[in-house]
Amino acid sequence: MGIGLIVIGTELLTRKRRDSHFAHTVEALANRGLALSWCRYIGDYPQAIVRELRFVMEGDDIALCCGGIGATPDDHTRASAAKAADVALVRHAQAAAIIEERFADSAYPQRIHMAALPAGCTLIPNPVNQIAGFSLGKLHFVPGFPQMAWPMMEWVLDNHYPHLRDQEPPAEILLTLPGVSEGQLIDIMQDFVARFPEVEFSCLPHMQGDYRETELGVRGQAGRVDDAAAWLTEALDRGGWGWQKRAASPGA
Repeated sequence: MGIGLIVIGTELLTRKRRDSHFAHTVEALANRGLALSWCRYIGDYPQAIVRELRFVMEGDDIALCCGGIGATPDDHTRASAAKAADVALVRHAQAAAIIEERFADSAYPQRIHMAALPAGCTLIPNPVNQIAGFSLGKLHFVPGFPQMAWPMMEWVLDNHYPHLRDQEPPAEILLTLPGVSEGQLIDIMQDFVARFPEVEFSCLPHMQGDYRETELGVRGQAGRVDDAAAWLTEALDRGGWGWQKRAASPGA
């Protein structure tokens, strides 16, 4: 089970606003011994939102979704979530009561639209203005405003997934090969991934003028990472490639 982030809003794609959700989510997960598996940005386009949500719903991953749950005409996330899950968009009684208490008569006729949520969803409390987000299975929807979204996402992690914090954090070993380009290591890398499919492997090349340097990363359960890294360093030694261990950081 991975954890993903979906950020919805055309204003991010057109550079009217800068995204800050990604950096905060990575930090919030790291504080809980977790890591972000993927991140996707989507404009305020219903078909694209529905397609992305359906894709995630068909898999095993958890998704934190920011943006598009307000009451303006360009807020499509609530309706798109209902369509993706093949459920009706209905007035959620508890969400409506929160909006009515918060805004009194001015809850109507517009703000009450924020209580139209996918049938069967549960609410995510909003500590800033009380207008709730919602959870639909393993997808969790919060506003786009960081001051609201961030504590709400952390509430989801702490209340829906406290058991994930008890898992052994991943270990990571990084090997730096000065003066070596990634193309020179293809055979070793291919052999490695075939031998050790249970660990994550990464290759990060660096270039500066004519200088080349490659960083190889091995990440996963500590014991398996140690075994895989031992094989990799031996293979590099046999090939005559000089390497330096840059980091061995559990929970990185």
